Amino acid sequence: MLRSELVSRLQEEMAPLKATEIEHAVDVVLEEVALALATDGRVELRGFGAFSVRKRDARTGRNPRTGATVKVDAKRVPFFKPGKELRLKVNGGEEP
Repeated sequence: MLRSELVSRLQEEMAPLKATEIEHAVDVVLEEVALALATDGRVELRGFGAFSVRKRDARTGRNPRTGATVKVDAKRVPFFKPGKELRLKVNGGEEP
């Protein structure tokens, strides 16, 4: 689903609101999630899942074209852990 599809779907559900208002609300929510993660925070949406940041250590990688070894620096990456309700919905109502 694209951001524009999400805005369209929300506009169908919330008919009195204008598309620009809904688009602004979506932008604010996504920006707040990004800001929380940028400050090592955690965002938990009950029933959906939790966003957090994990640290990846530095390592030696390999260039797939040349096969040469490449140093890959340590970095922080966003991580999502789905909640139980989301896992059940994805798996057709059964616990994997």
